[in-house]
Formats: sequence, structure tokens, C-alpha cells
Amino acid sequence: MAHYAKIGLNNKVIFLTPLDNSHCLNADGIEDEEVGRQYLERIHGWPLWVKTSFNTREGKHYTGQELSVDQSKAFRGNFAILGGYFDETNNIFLPQKPYDSWTLDVLNARWTPPVTKPNSVQKQYTENGQTKFYYVMWDNNGTRWLGSKVDKDVNNMTVVWNPNTNSWDNL
Repeated sequence: MAHYAKIGLNNKVIFLTPLDNSHCLNADGIEDEEVGRQYLERIHGWPLWVKTSFNTREGKHYTGQELSVDQSKAFRGNFAILGGYFDETNNIFLPQKPYDSWTLDVLNARWTPPVTKPNSVQKQYTENGQTKFYYVMWDNNGTRWLGSKVDKDVNNMTVVWNPNTNSWDNL
């Protein structure tokens, strides 16, 4: 089963559709993206269709949840998502850019913050002998990661990630 993304203004993904492989075969019986695109154009009357891979995420190919041994199958960075974009220059699908301060990591087909996000171990803290986790969110104005002991309560951010020491500092 092939999948195609319908591309709208500003290369925005506006529709996704599966397509039976039989509609993608050229005269030699070989799967051909252009044949699938032409088929969809005839059916829908829309010329801008780009093939996408259901099994590709952040520049890597997966078989189910496992990383595939054959990474040559990685295709166009990510599976297209509604509201995401097709980057023609780099030939990859991307989600919307989350913040202006984030930059494109083309190799891994993802947006990256200017400060590396704390990993799961770094998000932990101990309280009353129990291991707990900070709720972590990006502060675009301060270009930093903030943490809170209270789940998802933006008003209770009490710590800031210090990438120089790999630790949390009190605000």
C-alpha cells in the first residue's frame, strides 16, 4: 500500500490518502511514484501529490516499532501529517515548526531547539524518597527549558535547565 500527500499553498499537507500499489505500476510492472501521482490527479483533479512513507520517522525507516536493518528504505524524512509541510529543497516532510528559535535538522528531518531538551533521567527528581518527574516545557522568550513539579501547570514553573552543568537551577 502506497501513501500520498496532497500538497496545498506554501507546501502545506492538506490531505493524505492510501493508494493500492496496482495504481502505481508503470508499463514494466514496477512501482513508480509518478504513475501514482498521475492516477490521483485524474481521480481528484488536483496536480500536487507527493508520495510519503508510513514507515519513516525522523529520517529513519522502521518495521513496526523496530528500527529497520535496511535504512535505504527511509523515504522523505517522515510520514506526512495534516498541517505539516513538504520541504521541496530537502525532499522531506516535516511537522509545523514549533518555535521561531528552533532550526531544521535535515539529516534527522526534525526541528531542534537551540538548547538540547533534558532526557528522561535528567527530568527526574526525588521527593520524600520517591522518584518523580518534572513537567518540562520550552520557554521561547527565554530560549530555555523550564520545569515544574506540578503537571502541566505553566504558572508553577520553578526550575530552569542549565545545559552547562546538566542540572536544574531554581528560578
